[in-house]
Amino acid sequence: MTGIITQARINSTRLPNKILRQAAGHSFLQYHIQRLKKTGLPVFVATTNDGSEQPIIDFCKQNNLPCFCGDEQNVLHRFYNCAKEQGITTIIRVTSDCPLIDGEIIAKGLAAYKSLHNQNVYYSNALMRTYPRGMDYEIFSFNLLEDAFVNATDNSDKEHVTPYIWKNKSGNVVIVDDVNQENNSTYRITLDTTEDQLLLTKLIEEYNAAALTCSDIVTVLKNNPQLAAINQMIEQKKV
Repeated sequence: MTGIITQARINSTRLPNKILRQAAGHSFLQYHIQRLKKTGLPVFVATTNDGSEQPIIDFCKQNNLPCFCGDEQNVLHRFYNCAKEQGITTIIRVTSDCPLIDGEIIAKGLAAYKSLHNQNVYYSNALMRTYPRGMDYEIFSFNLLEDAFVNATDNSDKEHVTPYIWKNKSGNVVIVDDVNQENNSTYRITLDTTEDQLLLTKLIEEYNAAALTCSDIVTVLKNNPQLAAINQMIEQKKV
């Protein structure tokens, strides 16, 4: 089975409770899930077991979503156990701080990944970045995930799930990049700071961005440079 696993937590350091904050009457987590469901694939939420996760569990129950609770810091462990418990053989990894992620991009990436017929392929648009930040996805087999789970020792590899894979520490990984024709990597459509929240809220409430494709959202930002300027100074945390 192919499944999307999105990691979600309450205790964000830069913007606590960010995914449950709202725009136009709906939480950013709700927008995230709705846009993932456009792929037609099952979506699984992997959250923490640190005691703060109950609002996410409640959200999953209300929306009939499978929810897995696991280690807060060892997210690799969390992903592995979620995939194993649910029988997911092809994993699409995303993060819940991407409320406007484009399901169409993921679906096209999955089709390209499957056409390669290779369990050792890691397929992603997040390494060679040409899409806006906030459209990130990674696709890999359960075999690669299990290899990372068994052999990863660095804390960074465990916290960020896939570095062991894309750094090819096993020596068996084939890296394939999803590269967009136009480089729009300077745009930031993710949720990590108050500036990000302000931009996303404006996009959703004033430009109906929840119904737009990534390309359409980029067009809005190009036509309204004052919007992109809201969070252009934010630096992403390094892996």
